[in-house]
Amino acid sequence: MNWVLIGMILALLIPIYEAWQDENIWQKMLAFASIATKTSIMILIVSVLRDDWMIGVVGVLILSVGNAALMLLAHVLRRVNEI
Repeated sequence: MNWVLIGMILALLIPIYEAWQDENIWQKMLAFASIATKTSIMILIVSVLRDDWMIGVVGVLILSVGNAALMLLAHVLRRVNEI
């Protein structure tokens, strides 16, 4: 299971590099959404390995609320750029 976590951390570096390289705000928002999703899945895997449901609840909250807040921010930025 440790190899799965190491692989997920390596996969997390791909959107971080994409966000650093690209200047388009939409591409950065997509990269940050991908980072948030991968991080919350990693938290869920750690909670299963440790048999700790409190950590799992935090992972589920990040997974459900984090991406919704990020998409709301993306729409606000789009409105600001239109004006």
